[in-house]
Amino acid sequence: MQDYTYEIQEPDDSETIRDYLRLFWRWAWLIILAGILAGAASFFISVRMKPVYEAKSTILVSEASGNSTTDYTSLMASERLTRTYSEMMTSETVLIEVSQLLGLTTPLVDLAEMVTVTPVRDTQLIELAVRSTDPEEAARIANSLVGVFANQVQAIQSSRYSQSKESLQAQLTEMERQIADFNEQLDATDDADERDRLDTKLSQYQQIYSNLLMSFEQVRLAEAQFSSNISQIEPASVPYLPVSPKVMRNTALAVAVGMMLVAGGLVASEALDDTIKTPQDVQRVLGLPVLGMIARNTIPDQYLITDYQPRSPVSEAYRMLRTNIQFANIDQPINTLLITSAEPLEGKSTISANLAVVNAQNGRDVTLVDCDLRRPTIHKRFGLPNKAGFSTLFISTLDALDNIRQATKIPHLSVLTTGPLPHNPAELIASRRMIEILKRIRGKGDLIILDTPPALAVTDASILAPIVDGVLLVMTPGATRRMAARDMVEQLSRVGGNILGVVFNNFSESRGAYAYRSNKYYSRYGKYFSEDVNPAPNRSKPVE
Repeated sequence: MQDYTYEIQEPDDSETIRDYLRLFWRWAWLIILAGILAGAASFFISVRMKPVYEAKSTILVSEASGNSTTDYTSLMASERLTRTYSEMMTSETVLIEVSQLLGLTTPLVDLAEMVTVTPVRDTQLIELAVRSTDPEEAARIANSLVGVFANQVQAIQSSRYSQSKESLQAQLTEMERQIADFNEQLDATDDADERDRLDTKLSQYQQIYSNLLMSFEQVRLAEAQFSSNISQIEPASVPYLPVSPKVMRNTALAVAVGMMLVAGGLVASEALDDTIKTPQDVQRVLGLPVLGMIARNTIPDQYLITDYQPRSPVSEAYRMLRTNIQFANIDQPINTLLITSAEPLEGKSTISANLAVVNAQNGRDVTLVDCDLRRPTIHKRFGLPNKAGFSTLFISTLDALDNIRQATKIPHLSVLTTGPLPHNPAELIASRRMIEILKRIRGKGDLIILDTPPALAVTDASILAPIVDGVLLVMTPGATRRMAARDMVEQLSRVGGNILGVVFNNFSESRGAYAYRSNKYYSRYGKYFSEDVNPAPNRSKPVE
C-alpha cells in the first residue's frame, strides 16, 4: 500500500497580495460601479438638502484680578472655570432668556442642539458656534447668548456680596440720620456744656460712619477683585457660505465608502470561499501538480470538441494534458488510467472522452471503459448502443470482449459501454473477475481509460485505484471544495492509488492571472486555432 502524505503550503505575503490585486482587478468594474452609484446618490441627496449656516463667536473668561497668580494650581483653576462656563452657556435658564429676548419659537431641545460651546485648550477662550438654516438668526442667537450669559454670570458674582453691601448700606444710612439729628440739636442749643456733649457724640458717630464707609468700599473692592468677567472679543457675524451640506466632500466620501464596501465584501467572500480556484491552490492544499487546464467552451457535450474542432484552443489543451500524463511517470508507462472527481457534475466523463480521442489521434490504440455502473454517459457522447457492455463481462466469458467492445468513427478508439446496470456495482468491481477483465482489456490496446463515478459518492474509484497505473483527478475551479478535494486524495492514496495530478475543467479564461496569460497566448497565436472548426464527415455527431 502506498503511503501518501501531502504538506499544506501556506502562501507567502507577496503571493497573497498578488491574489488580492488580481481579485480587485477582476472585479474592478463592480468596484467602480458601486463607487459611481454611491457618489451619485450622495450628490443628489446633498444638493436637495437645505443649507445650514454657522455663526461663530469667541469669548474671553477674565479671571478675577485677586486670583491672578502664575502657579500651577491657579492655572488649573482657570481652565476648570472655563470648562464650567462652557457647560453653563447651554443651560436651560440661559436658553429660555435668549429665546424670550429674540422671540424664538424653536423648542429648547432643538435650540440646544443648534449651539456648540468648545473651550480652547490651555487658554481662557471659549468658542461658540450656532448653526441654523437662517444665517441672520444664527448670528443673532450667538451674540444674544453671549450677552445673556455674561449678565447671568455678573448677577451670580454680585449675589455673593449683596448681603454684606445691603447690611453696610443700612448702617450707613442710620449713621447719616444720627449725624443729621446731632447737627440739628447743636444748632438748636446755646448751652456750652450741652454743645460739648453733642460735639463729642457727633465726633463718635462720624468716626463710626467713616469706618462703615471704609468697610463698604472694601466690600466693593473685593467684589471687583474676586469676580470673573465674560467678554465677547469676537462678535458673531452673518455667515454667507453654508457649512453643510458639503456636496463635493460628501460625494467623494460616498464614492470612497462605496468602493471600500464592495472591496471589503469581495475580500470577505474570497476569505470565506472554500473552493479550489487556481493551480496554486492545488499545490498548496493537495501538493499535486496541475497537468491540464481545459477552458470553458460553448460546444454541447453531445459533441466531442477534440474531434469536432481539432484545431481549437480547447483541443490543444487536451493534447497538452495528454503529453503531461505521458511524462508524469517515466519509470512506469501509463497503460491504464482512471479518471474520477470528488463530486458529481465536474466533467470527468467529458475529460475521459476527449482524452481518449486525442490519444487515438496520436496513433495509440485506446479503449475507453465506462465504469460508472450507476449513471453512464459515455455511450451517449459517442452515439453508441448500450445493450451489452462492461457489466456483461461479469456473467459471460472474457472472449466476448471483442464482440462487446464497440469501434467508433475515430480510428484507433474503441468504447466499452456499461451494458445493463446491475443492482450491486460495488461488489462487481471489487470482485476477482474485475481484475481478470482489466487484464484482458489491457491486452487489446496501448491505453485503457476508465471513467468512474465520483470518488466521494461511491467506493468504485477507490476499489479500482490500486489496480491501475495512474489516477487523474478532475476539478472545477470555483466549484470543487477544498475539504472534498482533501478527502478524495486521502481516500485514494490510502488504498495505494498512484495519483498523477489534477486537470482543471471548465476553467474560465476571463478570470485570474492564468486567464490573462492564456488570453495573451491565444491572441498571439490565434491564427493556428482559427481554421477547421466545422465537423468533417468522419467526426462524431450529436446523439439524435
